[in-house]
Amino acid sequence: MAQEVWVGTWRPHRPRGPIMALYSSPGPKYLIPPTTGFVKHTPNKLRAPAYSFHGAPMLLAENCSPGPRYSVNPKILRTGKDLGPAYSILGRYCTKTTLTPGPGDYSPEKSTKHVFDLAPSHSISARTKTFRVDSTPGPAAYMLPVVMGPHTVGKASRPAFSIKGRSKLGSFSDDLYKTPGPAAYRQTNVQVTKFKAPQYTMAARVEPPGDKTLKPGPGAHSPEKVTVTKPCAPIVTFGIKHSDYMTPLVVDVE
Repeated sequence: MAQEVWVGTWRPHRPRGPIMALYSSPGPKYLIPPTTGFVKHTPNKLRAPAYSFHGAPMLLAENCSPGPRYSVNPKILRTGKDLGPAYSILGRYCTKTTLTPGPGDYSPEKSTKHVFDLAPSHSISARTKTFRVDSTPGPAAYMLPVVMGPHTVGKASRPAFSIKGRSKLGSFSDDLYKTPGPAAYRQTNVQVTKFKAPQYTMAARVEPPGDKTLKPGPGAHSPEKVTVTKPCAPIVTFGIKHSDYMTPLVVDVE
């Protein structure tokens, strides 16, 4: 049995479409527009009118009019309803009761000043706030019109002239040529066209990395209190003071 030389499922087959590597001329690249039909017709040829075939029309219903679908009331004529008088029984209406004043709500004795002639009566009231402040202007509120200058009232004034600033148009400082002066040009940096000198910057001081935690100094240690590795003198402690009247604890030892 011969060994298969093909790897995978691919096998040589006929191409499904034109491949450009199989042609030495541009051949299939260019497609001449057709002279028949309507779609993509060549623009330099006359194109005949094209017609399309329409599908079959839908079948209409057998009854095109609403006919028996609508139920018209036989009592309705072209002049209106042909009915007798009809009455309906409704519930009792809710009537609103309005409260009217009684005889005790009137004060006839207070109507004498409106019916009969009475003498004038005056009442004493408190002083109003506007009375305390005098609203009439004083002598200093008036100001006589000026008699000097052009703004006089009722007087003939002399002609007044004002001194105006010097106009820049047509003066000796007027630039007729509109040309820039020497100060209008910006001086080019020399380092743009020539060799640039070395530049140095001064940076901050660099601190070496280390442990910045606070550590105890020599005075924080107490070597004289160490009794673990050195001999210690006997230490005597004071006991509890006992009463003389208390019976001591006697333990019989056999």
